Formats: sequence, C-alpha cells, structure tokens
Amino acid sequence: MSARIAVVPGDGIGLEVTREAVRVLEAASARFGLELSLTHFDLGADLYLERGEAITDAEFEALAGHDAILLGALGDARVPGNEHMREILLGLRFGLDLYINYRPSRLLDPSLSPLRGADENPIDLHIFRENTEGIYSGIGGRHRVGTPDEVAIQEDLNTRRGVERIVRAACEFTRDRGLSRLTMVDKANAMPAVGGLWRDVFAEVSAGFDGFETDVMFVDAMAMDLVRRPEQYQVLVTGNLFGDILSDLAAQVVGGLGAAASANINPGLHALFEPVHGSAPDIAGTGSANPLGAIACGALVLNHVGGADAATAVQEALEASVAEGPRTPDMGGADATEAVGAWIANRVTHGP
Repeated sequence: MSARIAVVPGDGIGLEVTREAVRVLEAASARFGLELSLTHFDLGADLYLERGEAITDAEFEALAGHDAILLGALGDARVPGNEHMREILLGLRFGLDLYINYRPSRLLDPSLSPLRGADENPIDLHIFRENTEGIYSGIGGRHRVGTPDEVAIQEDLNTRRGVERIVRAACEFTRDRGLSRLTMVDKANAMPAVGGLWRDVFAEVSAGFDGFETDVMFVDAMAMDLVRRPEQYQVLVTGNLFGDILSDLAAQVVGGLGAAASANINPGLHALFEPVHGSAPDIAGTGSANPLGAIACGALVLNHVGGADAATAVQEALEASVAEGPRTPDMGGADATEAVGAWIANRVTHGP
C-alpha cells in the first residue's frame, strides 16, 4: 500500500500536535511496511501575514492531488478575523465538496467523563454532519449597519441532493458497522421547511436499508439526552449547524476536545482530517497540548488510505496510553505533548 499525505500543521498548538501525529504515522508505516509519502505545507498565519494570501491556486491543487490531508489547527491573534482560516479550511471544505463531516466520540476511560455512571455505560457515538450547506452557506448579510433599523439575515440552505447524500452515508456506515440504531436530528417544529425536507429524505433513503432501527429527535431534546444518557445512541445524522454543536457536546461528554478527531470526506475523491480543538494560543509553546486528537486523525488517515491494520494499531496504542501511559494536563496528568506522542509511537512500533 502506498499513499501521499499532505501535512498542514497550521498555527499555535497545531504545530506541536501534528508533529506527534506524524511521528506515530511514521512508526505505523515502518511496522506495517506502508509506503507513506508525507509532504509538508507551511500554510498558516505566518505565511498569510508575510504575503497577504492564505493559499494560492497552485497550493490548493497540490493539496487536492494528495490521497489525504492532515490539518493541525488554524487561528492566530495577529489575524483577528481569521481570514486565513476561512480561506484554507473552508476553502478546502467547499472547494473539494467535502460534504461528510464525521465525528466519532468514544469514551476512552470513565475518569475522563464529567458524567456520573460513565464507568457503567460505554459511550461510542458516531456523528454525521452535513458539511457544505445549511446555515454555513454564507447566504445573507447585514443591512443598515449601526442604525436602529439594522437587519441581519442568515439563510439556512438545504438541497435534496445535499441531504440525501449525507443521509445515505450515515445509513451505509450504520449497516456496514453492524450497528442497530440511526437517529436523525432536526428542529422541524420550529423550522418546518428545512425539517420537512430532512424528514422526507431520511424516511425515503433509510427505507432502502435493513438491519437497524431509525428514529428522529429534535435537537434540543438530543442535547439533553447526550448529557442524560449518551450510551443510548450509536449514529446521528444532522445538518451543518446542529452537527457542529452536538459533536462538540459529545466530545466533552467523553473527555474533551483534546482527544477529538474529525474527517471531512468526499468519498472516492478527497479527504481532510483534523483534530477539532483550536490553535489554543494560550498554551502554544508550553508543551502541554494534548496530541490525542491529532493522533486519532492519523488513525483515520491510515484507515482511509487502506492501512486498516495500521489504523487499528494506532487506535489501540492511543487507548492504551490513556489507561497506562502519560497524560497531558487536560486529561488529569502532568506530562508533555512529546512524551505522549513518543509513548504511543513506541507502542505502535513494538505492540502491546
């Protein structure tokens, strides 16, 4: 197996956690005989401030030509509007039509969850968020700004094609994983037009699949249930805004954003993987950033490019590190970013 991986460390702690993810990828590549070609792109705030352009057309095309993109984190106080983040991340997301945002949330250790009874209720949740439409489509604007009559309008754009393909992806995942429940989340009581489209398409598409149950929940009820009884759910599919919010909530329930990974995928064409935490400038350079989210993205990268055994080894090493290895401060430890990455890489190299 061979694959070309583009690496974009980004800003702040992105540089630190991506370094550890690459270390683990290289360990997995060596152990399993993979031919991974890693190409680094120094896209981020420094380059943006230097040249006034976040990403060129040539750089975009170069990234698009890779089998997968591993992105660290983007965000810098010197760019208060985060224009470079929008040009790079959102530019890739929309430009490559990465319509699936996949967010797994699995409880690695009961001590990491703020919920009572977490040790008795295993949580393993998969969220499919529509990634290119909805409220993030950028349709709308502000009018009569600064006057008493100011108006702000933000349109929630949903197409049948867009809803159908994310629902189908969630159905295929649920079936292929042998899971028993798929839940669609909306707010149809307050948004009947959008909710009506989602409910119609969900019923039509899911009817073509056997082997699992389907149900529908309002987003406010789902937010409450993810705190009250998250173990009841397996796969969620929802729109852009609701998926953004619920996936962060689910990540916190299982231990925080530091260990959370995500995939942005256009099946068969392009894929971008990124930890969901930000660039955290307040701790950048302190060596205390949690690399688990970035390393988990590495496991997703390996699985995406056909290295399933290597991906399993990375995920198992990651979980072992939580149980018996070093932990960064956000997970109750006092160890450095590099110590966690080195421990996991060593575990991948030598096995349990």
